Amino acid sequence: MQRSERRLPDESRDGQILVSGLTVAVQESAPGKAKLRDLIENLLPFLSLIILFIALCLLSPYFFTVKNLSSVARQTAVINIIALGMTLIMVSGGIDLSVGAMLAFCGIIGTMCLQAGLPVVVSILIAVLVGMGWGAINGLITTKLKITPFIATLGTLGVIRGLTLIISNGMPVVNVPKSFGYLGDGTLLGVIPVPVLLLVALALLVHYILKYTRLGRYAYAIGSNMDAARYAGINIGGYMVAIYALAGAMTGLAGMIESSRLMTGQPTAGEGYELKVIAAVVIGGGSLKGGEGTVLGTIIGAFIMSLLSNGSNLLGISPFFQQVLIGSVIILAVALDEYRRRRLL
Repeated sequence: MQRSERRLPDESRDGQILVSGLTVAVQESAPGKAKLRDLIENLLPFLSLIILFIALCLLSPYFFTVKNLSSVARQTAVINIIALGMTLIMVSGGIDLSVGAMLAFCGIIGTMCLQAGLPVVVSILIAVLVGMGWGAINGLITTKLKITPFIATLGTLGVIRGLTLIISNGMPVVNVPKSFGYLGDGTLLGVIPVPVLLLVALALLVHYILKYTRLGRYAYAIGSNMDAARYAGINIGGYMVAIYALAGAMTGLAGMIESSRLMTGQPTAGEGYELKVIAAVVIGGGSLKGGEGTVLGTIIGAFIMSLLSNGSNLLGISPFFQQVLIGSVIILAVALDEYRRRRLL
């Protein structure tokens, strides 16, 4: 007797389905969803910026004006320049809470040089070098003394702020030359604000460093896994000092731009700037745990912070509430970063 066999019309084999003799590949939907999710996450800061811009245009008739947008661009340049340096630091797994105090110190030193009769360019260079020095000190403290960056820079914040008040006696530095005002309020060809021009140049420089230089590649490597970077033979101490020094130099320049806008050196300048700068980096996709961050993301994050501040002022929202808003934004951005990291594990 011939044994009859019955085969099911469809049977699964190695992730494929056999239908009527034809093999149809099953495509998993998970990778496609993951790519879409990653794309949305990457575009989220940019979309948030566009939505915020449109909302402010509708809510305030004074927002979309040449005068106001020019003011926003100049204000953002200061925060953005510091945030570019912070991007380098946070990509490498560090953080710097002293940038606000450093901005004030460099501004005071630079304007004191101007008051003493030194040329504007020389005074700016001195302020940049002073900022570089403070950055190098932060890097040395974290690497040589093995103190976590959060605690180390929290300590230098107090030291720098105190020294600024001692040197200036708590009084602003005035009587600076009028030509100094070009740095903060000048325009190129009557159109492009000088601070924005400097911001673009520094953004291109930092992008080049992160993408095409050994310093940038090692910054990502150190931030992603410091132990692995150490075993790979990377001089972590040397590169971290260089990163903090470079960020300090940018903060020194930002301090002089701020002083130029005010035409005075203010010993209390930069208070709370560290929160805005860190928020700009995190909103732009940077991580407090290191290994992630881009120049474009940081710039978008800084503009979001500036638009929030400017829009709050135009809408008559209390500056006290603005602090609540900034803190909430930081918490939300960090929470999203933590969620994303847990999902990838």
